Amino acid sequence: MINQQNHSLEKPRVIFLDAVGTLFGVRHSVGEAYRMIAEQFGVKADAKILDQVFFQCFLSAPSMAFPGIDPGEIPQLEFEWWKAIAEQTFKTVKLYDNFTDFSEFFQSLYDYFQTEKPWFVYSDVPPRLKAWQDQGIELGVLSNFDSRLYPVLDALDLAQFFQTVTISTEVGAAKPSSEIFQIALTKHNCSPEKAWHIGDSLKADYQGANALGIRGILLHREESPKGILDEYETLEQIPIS
Repeated sequence: MINQQNHSLEKPRVIFLDAVGTLFGVRHSVGEAYRMIAEQFGVKADAKILDQVFFQCFLSAPSMAFPGIDPGEIPQLEFEWWKAIAEQTFKTVKLYDNFTDFSEFFQSLYDYFQTEKPWFVYSDVPPRLKAWQDQGIELGVLSNFDSRLYPVLDALDLAQFFQTVTISTEVGAAKPSSEIFQIALTKHNCSPEKAWHIGDSLKADYQGANALGIRGILLHREESPKGILDEYETLEQIPIS
């Protein structure tokens, strides 16, 4: 099903894209990754339950942004942010005490998500990025991710397409805050009305971008569009005049 709005959109100077859920997704599920690594440490768990609890913990966590922090401290703060979610997840399912060394387990889990193994690139992404690149459109990643995004983009062979990467932990602000969008625009010396932002979150991506005057485009990878303007299922469906 394609978006009911068949209008072509005016060619932007810059297109920003979210990372997870837009450029690439989690292979199987987060819960399955947690289950698999936990099993290596002798702890058996149910992937579906872990997945449900993880997302509850993730959604209730504070924004992954550290304003006013020395850049050298950010990697450790990112690590601690994710470790707190993992601890809460396993404590909620009453498996935390089953680990002989939770810190060792979490280090392995954290390192795993820095590789290409838990991720897959959506099939429409490379050809669409290449087409936009060939049209002379500048591309940037704009994500509430952490600094592991850099090695992940390299491992997935996506880094080549992007002039800039803007992440919440480095700029001290997370989407939907206008601050992170403005910082990304500044990197391209671009005004809001000449940029798009494509992402899968209604609040963080679509509404966050539109609030600053960037054209927000909502991507629904696994469900049909519901009638929101500029809402699509794939990058290939987005028309440029």
